[in-house]
Amino acid sequence: MKFLLISFVAVTMGTGLWYFKYVRGPEPIVVVHQGALPPSTALTPTPRHPFTPTTRKGFWNPDVVDDFTLPATKTVTFHAAGRNLHVDQDWSKLFRRGFSSIDKSRMVPEEFRSPWNPKPPGWTSRLKPSQRALTIGQGYMADPPFNISWSRAGDNAPGTWYIRPWGDKDFKNSVSVAMQELSGECENFGDCPPDKHLNTYGKIFFDIENEGLNNPLNRQEQANLYVFMMKTLRQWISPYTEVGSIAPVPHNSFGYSRARDYNASPDWLWDMPAQQTDISRQRGMPDDIVGKTFADYADFQMPGTYYLYPEFDYSIPHTDDGARHWLAALLGEQEVNMKLSPKKRIAWHWLFNTQSSDFPNSEKAKNAAPPAIAEGMAVFYWFTGAYGVLFWDDANDLKPDQPTPTDVNQQGLGNDRVYACYEHYLHGLWRLFKHHGDLFNGREKYLNEQTECSVDGGKTWYKFNANQLKTDEKPFVRAIVNGNQILVAATQPYGKAGERKSVMLRYVEDGYQFYTTIDLAGDEIFLGRATMPKAVGARKKV
Repeated sequence: MKFLLISFVAVTMGTGLWYFKYVRGPEPIVVVHQGALPPSTALTPTPRHPFTPTTRKGFWNPDVVDDFTLPATKTVTFHAAGRNLHVDQDWSKLFRRGFSSIDKSRMVPEEFRSPWNPKPPGWTSRLKPSQRALTIGQGYMADPPFNISWSRAGDNAPGTWYIRPWGDKDFKNSVSVAMQELSGECENFGDCPPDKHLNTYGKIFFDIENEGLNNPLNRQEQANLYVFMMKTLRQWISPYTEVGSIAPVPHNSFGYSRARDYNASPDWLWDMPAQQTDISRQRGMPDDIVGKTFADYADFQMPGTYYLYPEFDYSIPHTDDGARHWLAALLGEQEVNMKLSPKKRIAWHWLFNTQSSDFPNSEKAKNAAPPAIAEGMAVFYWFTGAYGVLFWDDANDLKPDQPTPTDVNQQGLGNDRVYACYEHYLHGLWRLFKHHGDLFNGREKYLNEQTECSVDGGKTWYKFNANQLKTDEKPFVRAIVNGNQILVAATQPYGKAGERKSVMLRYVEDGYQFYTTIDLAGDEIFLGRATMPKAVGARKKV
């Protein structure tokens, strides 16, 4: 059993010299049990919905499960591929398959108005504000009419205008006007307030990804612009609109789950206060944002990770501190960030590998998440207490059953993929929220790394974070408690077919004395629920 997790980090002494020091992760909590174990309570396994995964390219079937909706406390935005396959037959189908909103890029002409898609006077979109989401990429500000080059390169911050002087012929070349013109989006849905234009999307996601700097001297200007952008947009959105960004986040582990991540401090761009510089006031930076941070104006943070091919590879080891591991990364990113910020969390989920020439088989986004990983993402993520998901793909419309492209660079992409991973993901959402949505009512308690388990028959009990579970090769178990109900997810990641493992779980808090044993097969995603017995002599709360 490993009790000490150590990694190295480089530290500057301010003189251009570097030295290395030990950085330890949190110590694992291991407790020796005394005496006989109390009686065990069996978990009732959550049903599975039998279905045959599609083998067709360019297609996925939302009817592998039946109707279900998310609890009001959770949100999943569809920004993925293939809504066009089903929207004509039933435009509301995805809202009965676990999705709560649709990104603008996936909407159909009947759902929004534009100059090339006019609507009659008095028309109102069938999509409620809560069912609408808008993703703002680099091009929105970088392209005409705003031509703000900072949107593509953060080092251009010192030359970027906050507010142009009155009468300036280049007045649109400013962050202020770019944010103000987003207020006109209400025209697209026919529901502008009577007094003024306001953006009527339920959620707005920034995806400009210009946070990286080559010159650290530009940090203050970069932080100022991020604060100003968020603060200015808030003046032009509806009271119910929530805003966040893929970056910055308090901490980005970039798909790893290392011990040192648990000692991380918030990223500078997340909580660096705005301050006037020698040149910021001349470019229109107002004093009212001084002292404010990006985090002050964000409604939610977006920690998460896109997988590379190694996370999908069952033939390689995944247990080193620096090894890539699908579930340790999924949980670890949330465990770290929830401690760095109280903001609600919405992660980006993509069921294909992202691109990186540094990793084998990752040069193109062609590899789908294996079934247990796709289903497990849709289950385990919600055990962290997260608020939502942006379900994303680099493809949009799909056309099924197309011949393999002759261009080798297009093979394995878009229509040339099999999207069965979507069906496994939906199945995970269905298992969790169709059967246990009542537990996500705002009164639930997420145990996270305080989930207490044993693999030696109850002799010793441990509480491990995701990295410790990975490096110690323990089964992953997470639990949610709501009143006398406990919901448990468990798996042995990368488990081999026919391999069986047993793990015990207990919850001995709040007057309960709950013990159970979970038998795991292969890398199945176990989900089960039980009513917890009161501890002997425990008093009811008055």
